Amino acid sequence: MSVKSVEIIPASGTETLIPLNKLKKSPNNARKTPHSEAAIEAYAASIAAKGILQNLVVEPELDGEGVATGFYLVTIGEGRRLAQLLRVKRKEIRKTEPIRCIIDTANDPHEISLDENVTRENMHPADQFEAFKKVADERGFGAEEIAARFGVTPHVVRQRLRLGAVSPKLIQLYREGDLTLEQLMAFAITDDQARQEAVHERLSYDRDISTIRRFLTETHVAATDRRARFVGLDAYIEAGGTILRDLFTEDRGGYLEDVALLDLLVTARLGREADALRIAEGWKWTEPHLDFPHAHGMRRAYPHPVELSAEDQAVLHALQTEFDWLTEEHQTAEELPDEVDARFGQLESQIEQLEAKRQAYEPGDVARGGAFVLLSHDGTIRIERGFIRPEDDESQPGAGQDSDAHGQDEQGDGDEQANRDGEGEEGDNEEEDDEQRLSDTLVRDLTAHRTLGLRLNLSEHPDVAIVTITHALAAQIFYIGANAHVVGIQPVKTDLATHAAGIEDSAGGKAWSDRHANWARQMPRDVGGLWDFVADLDHDSRMALFAYCAALTVNAVKLPFDLRPRALAAASRLAEAVALDMTGYWRPTVQSYLGRVTKAGILEAVREGVSEEAAERLSGMKKIEMAAAAEQLLAATNWLPAVLRTPKTVDQVRSPETAQGRDFCSQAAE
Repeated sequence: MSVKSVEIIPASGTETLIPLNKLKKSPNNARKTPHSEAAIEAYAASIAAKGILQNLVVEPELDGEGVATGFYLVTIGEGRRLAQLLRVKRKEIRKTEPIRCIIDTANDPHEISLDENVTRENMHPADQFEAFKKVADERGFGAEEIAARFGVTPHVVRQRLRLGAVSPKLIQLYREGDLTLEQLMAFAITDDQARQEAVHERLSYDRDISTIRRFLTETHVAATDRRARFVGLDAYIEAGGTILRDLFTEDRGGYLEDVALLDLLVTARLGREADALRIAEGWKWTEPHLDFPHAHGMRRAYPHPVELSAEDQAVLHALQTEFDWLTEEHQTAEELPDEVDARFGQLESQIEQLEAKRQAYEPGDVARGGAFVLLSHDGTIRIERGFIRPEDDESQPGAGQDSDAHGQDEQGDGDEQANRDGEGEEGDNEEEDDEQRLSDTLVRDLTAHRTLGLRLNLSEHPDVAIVTITHALAAQIFYIGANAHVVGIQPVKTDLATHAAGIEDSAGGKAWSDRHANWARQMPRDVGGLWDFVADLDHDSRMALFAYCAALTVNAVKLPFDLRPRALAAASRLAEAVALDMTGYWRPTVQSYLGRVTKAGILEAVREGVSEEAAERLSGMKKIEMAAAAEQLLAATNWLPAVLRTPKTVDQVRSPETAQGRDFCSQAAE
């Protein structure tokens, strides 16, 4: 008869080494929810770096007869046991690795397991941040090494180190509950403690995290700024620039700290682009500017249509033929092969270059004119050509100019062309001789009566009134200092670029610029021929020019404390009359709207434009992520903020030719 060996159980309270493969999970462990993978990874990293700092508490496993099996049940320390098993799997240790344990058979295992997990207080986060910083400062560990020793990612370590570097005054406020963790994270965008404290003093009652970040970065330039995009972050860093990064939110590239260096790089590159343009196209001058210099006071010449050479026409025909053939060949393909896609791009570029040759400037305009090299809102180059300085344009007084030019000087009309009615220089001289024989007082008297006669007759000729007003508006919009208009109507233009950055580069801005250039190209070079130009237009063309000139003066911009409520109400009526649909000119993007309103404003837009469910899905996101997600959701909709909506449209605009208007005119004539 065999004798069964009996396992000798150490006394309760004994510290002993037990092989890892002899440890089991206790069924009496109070923690039923398993440890997360991240927690086990952290335990494993810590143990690998420092060993097991706290003994496991175990009890011997007994079989059905109360005899010890040789295995031990882990009452306290299950996470450490799992971490060691992970290390076995990674072949860092053997499965028989000895583990320091304390035997406990005196206490109820379930109760002490519960005690271990309940009766303790976590370290305050501020203490954790400062402790991480102390490890980095005193032991010289980098983020990667600290991360490896504590089982967290290097990014988490960098976040904690940045928080540990916040001003001690603000850390103390956080400990006392006067600052939230989110606010502390906002302050941690910079390690300048004096600046952190100064911004805290400025906050008063508004402690929104976006306000804190804005104050701390107000002297910096965001990486999304057009200047940064134009220069490029690599070039900026290579030149010695530094970038401030926000480790707690998506900062889209960070904030450039050396603004002076950035501006220097921008100016230098714009200057190189301007020099290259002057050499390539032959302009007399080119000037680099961040923004279009609206007060340039120069006449603008525009290109005129030209015929392509026979060689260019043949090449263009061949390119278009190949483009059409490729389009037909692949019209059913869901995705183009890379080589075909590349060829499409080449063809489009070559066709565009040849089409550009259909417009050319007069050689004389190029020889005495210039161009502005500008920085667009999206960080790309924009070129505005054809500007002629007054000192280079003496032979062409009062010639056509860009509507953006506000330099209306006091010079006279200059030598105007004889009009098309056959009244030449001789008739003009006779009239001047007659006036010279009369006193100034008498001339004033007589011309006042003539003006009254003009008013009376013009009031009976609406068609001529349209010519007169269109002539007056066009003379002031397209010509500098001409003083050629006889009616006292002046176009007052509001520069929209001062109210909306980048509006000139928008689709609507480019469409308006093209529309202006189309009219400017048709204008006579001398303002003396403008009356005949307007009068000789067919009715539809004349009304189109009149509408363009009138449209240029529209101002529906609402400013703070605006004192024009009736004008803005009229703007609403105008929107209805022209059936304005702003979805054709504006879309809600992070830059245009969603990044500039509160989270509540973003959710309201999604709720209105998409659905309540979609807004609910975004509600838990941070603002930057929420704005980006909302942009994608709203892209397929026609959602507009209330200020851009047109409540209704009308089919017909009420005009002076209604019955009531005709009756009024008849009574006035009688």
